[in-house]
Amino acid sequence: MSTLLPGTAPAAAEGVGPLLRAWREQRRVSQLELALRADSSARHISFIETGRSRPSEQMVLRLAEHLDVPVRERNALLLAAGYAPRFPETPLDDPALDALREGIERLIGGYEPYPALVVDARYDVVAANRGVMMLFDGVPESLLVPPLNAVRLTLHPQGLAPRIRNLREWRGHLLEQMERQIALRRSAPLRALYEEVAAFPVPESGPGEGQGEGQGEGQGDADGSQQSASVAYFALPMRIEHGGRILSFVSSISTFNTPMDVTVAELAVETLLPADPATAKYLQSWLS
Repeated sequence: MSTLLPGTAPAAAEGVGPLLRAWREQRRVSQLELALRADSSARHISFIETGRSRPSEQMVLRLAEHLDVPVRERNALLLAAGYAPRFPETPLDDPALDALREGIERLIGGYEPYPALVVDARYDVVAANRGVMMLFDGVPESLLVPPLNAVRLTLHPQGLAPRIRNLREWRGHLLEQMERQIALRRSAPLRALYEEVAAFPVPESGPGEGQGEGQGEGQGDADGSQQSASVAYFALPMRIEHGGRILSFVSSISTFNTPMDVTVAELAVETLLPADPATAKYLQSWLS
């Protein structure tokens, strides 16, 4: 007997009970714990999951919230329960999202000279500032055809990968991040992307790995020095060569709070913070 997983079958055909049970089991929450969170009873949760009781629209939404179900999948749960979808999916270029787009542009533009970009649920780049485009210098045009994909550009053997000095570590970080997203969203396109980039060839040792904390021979840090070993990083950095210098960044990802639209819910703002003073100084001089 196969186990039903969220997103693996048409929602309306399966009914809301098995879908809710699959989300609950994926989150490793007992019926009693979910009932306490949702101000219900374990008996009622059991009846919903087995189809003996039809939940109200508000109950579906309340259970989905406490199970941290993605907004897109909350629509699927509502459909399976016989209700209309609650959350619209507005195209990003729709006039209704003008304020959002303008805000994003101001946000990432104000972050310059440091790199910042916005990606969707498939890691396709929907906006990027000049700091990001600087890192793409030298990437073949074939990889820069829209839609740009941040993960593919980073790990592709003709993309940024040859210039990332701690490629194995950074690749592992990205793949683990994708695995978490796949577990959360059960997205077939995201799974396909994961399988594609995970199959990219990786050198036995990343470029320059094992040479002074990831430093390639003849290449210094952003200030031209060879001081990598003395830097106490506060998070895993991405160390990437640019113009004969090694730049170090740590990544921060932000999402929108309590989104009411599928498109907005799946956007993420990624900022690359200089991990050492030399990188910050280099970026400031490069874009000044």
